[in-house]
Amino acid sequence: STRREQRSSTAGQRLGAPESFGVSTLEPGLRPPAQPPGRQVSIRVQMLDDTQEVFQISQRSPGKVLFDLVCAHLNLVEGDYFGLEYQDQRKMTVWLDLLKPTLKQIRRPKNTILRFVVKFFPPDHTQLMEELTRYLFALQIKRDLACGRLICNDTSAALMVSHIIQSEIGDFDETQSWQHLLHNKYLPDQDAIRDEIIDCHREHVGQTPAESDYQLLEIARRLEMYGVRLHPAKDREGTKLSLAVANSGVLVFQGNTKINSFNWSKIRKLSFKRKRFLIKLRADPTNAHHDTLEFAMASRDCCKVFWKICVEYHAFFRLFEEPKPKPKPILFTRGSSFRFSGRTQKQIIDYVKDSEPKKVPFERKHSKMLSNSSMSPQSASTRSHVPKEVMQLAVHFIVEAEFLFVSNLTLSLIFSCHLLLLFVLFLTPASPPLSIFFFYSRPSGSPGSENSPLGGPHVAVNGNGSVNGQRMGSTGVLGAEQSPEVQPLSPLTSPLLTEAGYVRNDEEDEARRKKFPTDKAYFIAKELLTTERTYLKDLQVITESFQSAVGKDEAFPDSVRSLISANYDPVYKFHQGFLKETEQRLAQWEGRSNAHIKGDYQRIGDVLLKNIQGLRQLTIHLQKHSECLVELERACRSSRKVETLCRDFEQQRVCYLPLNIFLLRPLHRLLHYKLILERLCKHYPPTHDDFRDCRAALADISEMVLQLQGIMMKMENFQKLIELKKDLTGVEDLMSPGREFIRLGCLSKLSGKGLQQRMFFLFSDCLVYTSRGMTPSNQFKVHGQLPLYGMTIRESEEEWGVPHSFTLFGQRQSVVVAASCASEMERWVEDIRMAIDLAEQSSGLNNDLLSTSLSDNKLSEDGGGEQESEDELGGSRSSLERQGHRGNTTVHVCWHRNTSVSMVDFSIAVENQLSGNLLRKFKNSNGWQKLWVVFTNFSLFFYKSHQDDYPLASLPLLGYSVTVPSESENIHKDYVFKLHFKSHVYYFRSESEYTFERWVQFLSSSIYQVVLHYIFKLFKQNFL
Repeated sequence: STRREQRSSTAGQRLGAPESFGVSTLEPGLRPPAQPPGRQVSIRVQMLDDTQEVFQISQRSPGKVLFDLVCAHLNLVEGDYFGLEYQDQRKMTVWLDLLKPTLKQIRRPKNTILRFVVKFFPPDHTQLMEELTRYLFALQIKRDLACGRLICNDTSAALMVSHIIQSEIGDFDETQSWQHLLHNKYLPDQDAIRDEIIDCHREHVGQTPAESDYQLLEIARRLEMYGVRLHPAKDREGTKLSLAVANSGVLVFQGNTKINSFNWSKIRKLSFKRKRFLIKLRADPTNAHHDTLEFAMASRDCCKVFWKICVEYHAFFRLFEEPKPKPKPILFTRGSSFRFSGRTQKQIIDYVKDSEPKKVPFERKHSKMLSNSSMSPQSASTRSHVPKEVMQLAVHFIVEAEFLFVSNLTLSLIFSCHLLLLFVLFLTPASPPLSIFFFYSRPSGSPGSENSPLGGPHVAVNGNGSVNGQRMGSTGVLGAEQSPEVQPLSPLTSPLLTEAGYVRNDEEDEARRKKFPTDKAYFIAKELLTTERTYLKDLQVITESFQSAVGKDEAFPDSVRSLISANYDPVYKFHQGFLKETEQRLAQWEGRSNAHIKGDYQRIGDVLLKNIQGLRQLTIHLQKHSECLVELERACRSSRKVETLCRDFEQQRVCYLPLNIFLLRPLHRLLHYKLILERLCKHYPPTHDDFRDCRAALADISEMVLQLQGIMMKMENFQKLIELKKDLTGVEDLMSPGREFIRLGCLSKLSGKGLQQRMFFLFSDCLVYTSRGMTPSNQFKVHGQLPLYGMTIRESEEEWGVPHSFTLFGQRQSVVVAASCASEMERWVEDIRMAIDLAEQSSGLNNDLLSTSLSDNKLSEDGGGEQESEDELGGSRSSLERQGHRGNTTVHVCWHRNTSVSMVDFSIAVENQLSGNLLRKFKNSNGWQKLWVVFTNFSLFFYKSHQDDYPLASLPLLGYSVTVPSESENIHKDYVFKLHFKSHVYYFRSESEYTFERWVQFLSSSIYQVVLHYIFKLFKQNFL
């Protein structure tokens, strides 16, 4: 409870609630409202500065109680200009009715976030008396500009953004202004007018934040789209129009151009009938319009929503006081009883003038980039001689370099990179953060790091370093954000382990670490040992857990049971012996045995050669594993009871991955042996005693991999199709011969209601788009299928005005979609074009994937499945408990993280598997907890020890970033890396520099080849 109180007060101060010392700072009109008795319910509200606050209300409280709580929290006197909006069960954005009970309007309060936004836009901002009110209005304008709602010309846009920057970072400085624009997005097409913004910002020297807000509102109020919220409609001829309401009356738009307006003084009555919205005008002989204007809207609900806001706008700006409630009818009701609730604009102005409320200071939310900047600004005049082209080059390079984090460069390469970077950036006026000069910073406290700047640019964690392609926040330290242990638990964001199991064993680990060998070959051999332990546990899932689960059930076919037992049991027994030999060798290597000649045991090649030669005898069993996978799937398709047995087994904690992945583990393990032997051969000189054995073992395992590679690729595709079939509903014959999976992920599809989040699945012959359904199994509901045969693709950002959008032209229909960023769009376009080529090379059109019911009854594109946030998904105490409901698969992670994964990523993820002991620490905790950690399938799985049969928790890593801690985080330990996503931060500590580099390399996928190529290309083009 103490943490919860602390979190609430800290969050409240962001918009001006001062620290409480027991004396209320609220004016009489702002005291927290009295609430009716009853059970308390938590409601989440998102503020204009994007923070979220939780308010407790009685389940019988009207909406006004919640609204007053929000205003009291902000110390907001002129709160009636604002409102609370949310998405109802029909996916329509509506305003919270202050007179009705809140819980009768919000059916699922745990899954709903209300937004505190400006509701009534006055014609003149001088009517806003309080500085806090003008600041909140400025935040609303900033948000409308960023989302493209407030449309204007480039000159007005540049001027408004310059005032926003002035209020956030102060007077113009060349370095700060450029960096601030690089790290913050104020306009959809900001890069095109960046120079104009900078020129405008130069002119605002000495302007205070309050003056900047005033000037911003002065410009915004003169724009045609100021405060306009468009509601789609059609006139009698069927022409597409939009209706809007303003302080002056009802407006009519065609596109973004206002073509007509109806002043309140000319309107006699507003009403609606079914889908028709009616405007009845006062009689006027000079008016050419009909007495009644009729507009068709999408539905009756759309009409009602627009009618309500019209009623409220009219009352707020035209009436002197709040309208009285209608008397209740004795027998029959006629019409709506809805009315405006709250003070009118005149009442607000009079109240502020008469009462002169105490001005409470508030805190403005500044950009994180400024607060975390490690470079002092330099005067622009001292660098004015630098050519503009060189400046742009350096700024462009800063953007690219920010992503790079290289963990395995040699010292000579690192030094070369530093020299080139310093040379490129020496003459540039934009000084980058110091950390970008260091592609690899040693961990805090490690030898040689005392004089090195700590912290570095971060890389989004992927299977191959390029899955999500999105920039995380540019901050090095998550200053005001909360630690993971006080966040709502979610399987997508935090490992659900508490601090109860902390063991503070730093000194013991330090002493133990110093006894270990330091040779790199030892650590490679230890990696073999740790991954072999995990592999044997995975085999145990099939040979023991699964067979015992289905062995007693007569419904499971004996032929499949025998096939699995005959081909997996020998492999399991063989690897039991392999693991035992490896453990003995490592014990001898570490000096924990009675070996007389220690040097004879400081090698691993002989153990590998012996066991790989033994493994070759099991090739016939490994070749049968594909048959096991096919026969098990066939049994599930032919028998509902067998399918239920397998599904029930996947819900057990021991089955922490999809069952079919365990069946492919022996084939994948061959790749791991090959990679380990390649590293050993690269490390040893040819004269080393162990080199010959390692090279012979590498030749044997390479031959096995080559022999089984064809089977492995087919089975990986088959296994992925099986998993996708479980995640999709409404498809038939997904695993037809010749179909290959290529990519899955989130795209926004343009429909009648604008951009809607959809999950797309790209195959070699078709593209399927879905939305997340609310079935018990959390499956994705198919909306449509686009055959790739004859399809063309065209970028359409300029045509539709949607960033990163492109149009797919099929033979039967065309679809406009938008990616979350430019890199995501490039990956989708590239893969779709490749798939189109594959489809045209095939014999003909694809089989129809849609089920008969979906083909006959087209799904409504506006209906979509109900979305859930990541925190909503975390209702369960353990992420692993949710896996039975398929809520934590890669598909669901991509949905919530708004990213995509390709089959290439999955294939590389097969190779990037790691196991071992790590010390884990939360952001605000004191001790380090020792855990056995397994990295596989884009996720970390946490165990108490390697002997445990099932993990305690999991952490999907798509979208996470990996960095080293900065000095201000006070992590004074060796070999520490940090994982963070939004406000979730975890520190992990490894036992040696080698294991540190391996973990970071696997998590961030080293890309030093790209770094060097880019640096030398820049250097050659601009300085040679």
